[in-house]
Amino acid sequence: MTTPFYTNLVTQLVSLLDPSLPITSNLANTAALLYHAYPPTRNINWVGFYLTGTHKAAKPDTLYLGPFHGQVACTLIPFSKGVCGKAAREKATVVVPDVHAFPGHIACDSASQSEIVVPVVVDGVLVGVLDVDCRDVGGFTEEDRVGLEEVVRVVREQGGW
Repeated sequence: MTTPFYTNLVTQLVSLLDPSLPITSNLANTAALLYHAYPPTRNINWVGFYLTGTHKAAKPDTLYLGPFHGQVACTLIPFSKGVCGKAAREKATVVVPDVHAFPGHIACDSASQSEIVVPVVVDGVLVGVLDVDCRDVGGFTEEDRVGLEEVVRVVREQGGW
């Protein structure tokens, strides 16, 4: 069960996504919607997607920077490293209350203290992850996990993959 915040956010997302557009357009609007929906008191400092490579030079088991809002970010993340890599490897949501206590954490923004990453799996294939960072330790709850998994479900089903 999602909170009123996420229920409202998902309603907005459903009306925003257009499967006839390139997936990049839908992911860009999703990242913008999420980033600006959180109240300032949540201290969210980064929202975006990392995608598996579809270009010629793409390496296997690597995530590449996709649409996002926030400070500049790492451009590629091996599945073997960081919170995003773990979520990609396990195809499971990863919530990290304190990124400095997470082995192999990749510090793209030193202000980030906690992180949640939700895999995007389409037809059994990992196509990317949704990554959200917070400036506070313990910045994400079970409600965030449920809500962001619902956001990813909508993106997966209506985003135009």
